[in-house]
Amino acid sequence: AKSSKPKRGKGKSSKKKAKKVVKEVDILSPAAMLNAYYICHNAAACLEFRGFPWPGSPKKKGKKKSS
Repeated sequence: AKSSKPKRGKGKSSKKKAKKVVKEVDILSPAAMLNAYYICHNAAACLEFRGFPWPGSPKKKGKKKSS
């Protein structure tokens, strides 16, 4: 049976916005190095993933939409 109540979105909604805590991350930590080992193909890719692209680097191509 369908109810006449309007549908609400999932999740909690609050009127107050919580302050986002920015935590300093060590990119040379063992966990970060292990992650880089699996996702980077070379040193340049590792630096780019960590947010240090070099000038003139080729841009990554996005996934093509199949429609």
